[in-house]
Amino acid sequence: MDYLCFRALCCKGPPPPRPEYDVVCIGLTGSGKTSLLSRLCSENTDNVVPTTGFSIKAVPFQNAILNVKELGGADNIKKYWSRYYQGSQGVIFVLDSASSEEDLEIARNELHSALQHPQLCTLPFLILANHQDKPAARSVQEVRV
Repeated sequence: MDYLCFRALCCKGPPPPRPEYDVVCIGLTGSGKTSLLSRLCSENTDNVVPTTGFSIKAVPFQNAILNVKELGGADNIKKYWSRYYQGSQGVIFVLDSASSEEDLEIARNELHSALQHPQLCTLPFLILANHQDKPAARSVQEVRV
């Protein structure tokens, strides 16, 4: 009887692999991309610094793993975003809902550009209006594209 119990516990083999999806995360500097991904990975967000270039994080969920390429949002980096789009299966666009009207307009333009890009236009987009906890945060209706 003990042998059957042992065999049932250790001879099942490895769990089936979870599907992996490649996602690109874009948005202006300071929108909260790094903090978002750090939180999703249960990492500390106290000393977050702006991403220079790009970073890749595997975000584990119960039924899948998201391999997220976070692209820095600085002006000198945005022009290279499209080089990282290939192979993406989804897009996360993060915007700072408490930013200035000028920055919000820049974010809108970047979003529209991404929505029209040939490698992204058929993919699902998640648009995240971040910093909703700030007093100057705009509602979803105010941020609408």
